[in-house]
Amino acid sequence: MNNNDTIFALSSGRGKAGVAVIRISGDALGDMAARFIGRTATPRRAYFTNLKDNAGDLIDQCLVIYFATPQSFTGTDVIEIQCHGADAVIKKIFEYLTILGARMALPGEFSRRAFYNDKMDLADVDGLAALLDAKTDLQRKWALRSLSGGDSRQYQSWRNDMIDISAYAAAILDYDANDLPSNIGETLRARTAKLYDEITRALSRAGAARAIRGGVNVVLAGRPNVGKSSLFNRILGTNRAIVSDIPGTTRDVVSADIDIDGYLVHLMDTAGLRDSATDTIEKIGIARTRDEMADADIIIHVFDTAPNATAAANEIIVINKSDLCDTRSDGAICISAKTGAGLDTLMAELRRRLHSITDGADTDVVINARTKTLLTDTAENLSAAINAGDNWDIFAEHTRRAADAVGRILGTISTADVMDATFGQLCLGK
Repeated sequence: MNNNDTIFALSSGRGKAGVAVIRISGDALGDMAARFIGRTATPRRAYFTNLKDNAGDLIDQCLVIYFATPQSFTGTDVIEIQCHGADAVIKKIFEYLTILGARMALPGEFSRRAFYNDKMDLADVDGLAALLDAKTDLQRKWALRSLSGGDSRQYQSWRNDMIDISAYAAAILDYDANDLPSNIGETLRARTAKLYDEITRALSRAGAARAIRGGVNVVLAGRPNVGKSSLFNRILGTNRAIVSDIPGTTRDVVSADIDIDGYLVHLMDTAGLRDSATDTIEKIGIARTRDEMADADIIIHVFDTAPNATAAANEIIVINKSDLCDTRSDGAICISAKTGAGLDTLMAELRRRLHSITDGADTDVVINARTKTLLTDTAENLSAAINAGDNWDIFAEHTRRAADAVGRILGTISTADVMDATFGQLCLGK
């Protein structure tokens, strides 16, 4: 991949729209901008222009903005064309740009250029990917914190401390004790222990962070015909699942995403659980139900009579016949999926569970699968350094490895595979 190619992509979404944004990145694009507007372009100024092709035929009426290096998203020259959002217009502009020598960008290639030009690090890219995927306000806030450099500053602070500690540990081997600060060994161990505590605390909150970023899995489970599908539809406020008196109507998992108090909830209606199922397809559906229950953060277990079973830690017991609640129903929530009675109580308990799952999620950094692996490596090396005792050679090596692991989070020390995985999260035009 040539980082100096002139590339272009649609930065706005596909589909019929009033405006589409096409982004172009490359070296020395001033002449291209002048061609578009018919005069020399002043950077960061919007020009209304009749965009014409090489034959002089009108393509569209557009706004053109020229961003000169390094004052741009990528750190290279960038042109943004704001045109009408018709597919035919976008296609014609793409054809024109191709004639001018530009090529279609690869997914994430604009952000990759920003990374190479020190406009972003990999933690910022993770934040951008999370922001593009955000479906709730809470996800938006977390993603913006990463994108705006909050995570990067913390990672860089940790890494600088590790490099400093490693350097002092190596110096113990090379310098006379009189030339070093007093109690340097105890100081280095205390600083390393502090870093270890901060990072392990962040890792302990990774599950809560995952729930916010990826969503919380809530599964409706129970025997056939207890009202799971009716409750599913009632929570969603729409008829998504088929409701029938015939046992085993739901054969597969029916899912929908819903925003509850800013949390993304993956709500799933499942096949009814029963041992007497003989239909092959129903058996497959029941097996999938059990798989979903195993992966669920919260299970809403629906009964039509008061159960004798005790609820598991992640279960909410619901009796979908409010007139059948009795003294055995302690801890159960009585509802009527048909009328909506008791639904407010159920939703209040569901909100309480959501908040409980995400308690402590507000940590120093937003952890995803990539950063969790590297932070775990960091913590293991810091632990090994602490346990090295007075073997300062081993101590220095492990703190250096810890610093390298954090460096990989930022992209300061990286491999092509790590970078490809990170930028591959993004779409065209980003």
